[in-house]
Amino acid sequence: MKLVKDSSISRRGALLGAAASGVFLGTGVATAQTTAPLASPPVRRKISSFAVSNWRDHFDNLNNGAILCDIDSRAVQYWSEDESVYKLYPSSVPESEELTKRGYTSVIKKVEGPSWRPTPSMKIRNPDWPDYFPPGPDNPLGTHALYLSWQYYRVHGTGDTRKIGRQSSNGCIGLYNEHIKELFALAEVGTQVKLF
Repeated sequence: MKLVKDSSISRRGALLGAAASGVFLGTGVATAQTTAPLASPPVRRKISSFAVSNWRDHFDNLNNGAILCDIDSRAVQYWSEDESVYKLYPSSVPESEELTKRGYTSVIKKVEGPSWRPTPSMKIRNPDWPDYFPPGPDNPLGTHALYLSWQYYRVHGTGDTRKIGRQSSNGCIGLYNEHIKELFALAEVGTQVKLF
C-alpha cells in the first residue's frame, strides 16, 4: 500500500501559522490580537570576552605555578606546577592604561586579612581618603592578598562585587573574595605572574 502525502494544510500547520501571524484560534472562532506587547526597557550588558590562554605562550615553565592576568579580557588564569590544576576567574583591572603595569613579576608575600594604605599617588588623586584601612569587610584588599614584587601591586579580593569585570582599580587585579581565597590556597610565594 502506497501512502500519498496530502498537500492540504494540517490542523497543526494552521495553528502554528495562526500563532506566528498573531491570530489566536478559540473555539472555532478566529480573533485578532488586540493588545500591544509590553515594551521592554533597553538592557545594558557587560560583555565578557574571556580568552583562555595556553601557559606556554607566556611562561617558559610552570615552576612554582603560574598566574596570568589578562587585562583586556579581565580574567585571571592559574596553572599548578604539575598542570593538575587550572583555574579561570573574572577580575577587575586598572581604570586606565596610565595605572596599568604590564610584564613579569612574582608572588613575594601572602596575607590573609590584609590591611591597606593608599599609595602616595592615590592620596594625591584622592586626598580625602583615610591613611589606613584595617583588616575587615570594608578593606579595599578584601579577605586575602597576593603581594607582587612590584611595589604597591597586588592580586587581591574585593567586597565590592560591582568592580569585577570592569576597569575599576588603581593598578591592582581584583577578584571576588571567594575566588582570591581559592587562589590564595593554590599559589605559593614564588609563583610566577604575568600581567598583559
